Amino acid sequence: MVSDMIPPKRVCKQRLREAKLQAVDYLILLLAGACLGSVTNISDDNLGAAGYTFTIIAVSLLCKIAALRTFSLDKLQYWRESASGMKSLAYFLAKDMIDHFNTAIKPVVYLSMFYFFTNPRSSFTDNYTVLLCLVYCVTGIAYVLAIFFEPGSAQLWSVLLPVVSTLVATRNTNSVVLKNISNLCYPKWALQAFVIATAERYEGVWLITRCGALLKSGYNLHDWSLCLSILILMGVVSRIIAFFGMLIFRKK
Repeated sequence: MVSDMIPPKRVCKQRLREAKLQAVDYLILLLAGACLGSVTNISDDNLGAAGYTFTIIAVSLLCKIAALRTFSLDKLQYWRESASGMKSLAYFLAKDMIDHFNTAIKPVVYLSMFYFFTNPRSSFTDNYTVLLCLVYCVTGIAYVLAIFFEPGSAQLWSVLLPVVSTLVATRNTNSVVLKNISNLCYPKWALQAFVIATAERYEGVWLITRCGALLKSGYNLHDWSLCLSILILMGVVSRIIAFFGMLIFRKK
């Protein structure tokens, strides 16, 4: 009888521990939104690009580190259960489906503070839509890191990738190689979507400022949907890579 009670207790403790971790994740996002929102100056000269750059780095970093727990903590459990006949695709989709809740909620948590402090020209809905696609993208990348690397190395990559990719994506250069590399960096498309959402709110005499800023950045006002589609595509491709990586490591 006592032995029958051990598994439920273990599951309850695990769920409680995960709930505490989720609460900490949300609290950190709130603090990040408040801190960045209070120090960020949304300038009309660059359509708020400087402020949104820090947002992309912060949200990417925090969401990646949190998403690492989805697969990095249960590798041994997956190997045991898959050996007993569990379907790998069902396991992967179930894990990903559970994470969709965080994908939808975390942008709201961050924007609830960041948007209040900065009060940008773009609407809350536009900012949420961009962050939703961004979080979906970086969550898929985190799956790849969690499956292909050990937990310590995966965390280091989760910190390094947002910073380096953002620096590459925001660098003004005439090099064709760097431009092609920046096209593969998700911060470029997220930043472009943020800037376009802000630019669409400019009217009257501000149209000259908008045109100048867009021309300097090389952005097109009609590419907002394209930017979001690329972010979603990167998230889907990352999940496919993560799934096949999970199968490869299981066979080893």
